[in-house]
Amino acid sequence: MTTVHRAYRYRFYPTSEQADQLARAFGCVRYVYNHFLRQRTDAWFERQERMGYNATA
Repeated sequence: MTTVHRAYRYRFYPTSEQADQLARAFGCVRYVYNHFLRQRTDAWFERQERMGYNATA
C-alpha cells in the first residue's frame, strides 16, 4: 500500500493594517527568540551548561 502525499500552497494579501500587525508580531517573536538564543549560547560558553526548552519557556 502506498501513501499519497499532497502539498497545498496558499497565498493571502493582507491589508496595510494587517501587514503592520503581522510585522509587529513577527518583530516581537524574533526579539524573544534571539533573547533566549543568546541566553542559551552564553550558558554553554561560560558554564558548559545546557538550557533546554523548559528552562527557556
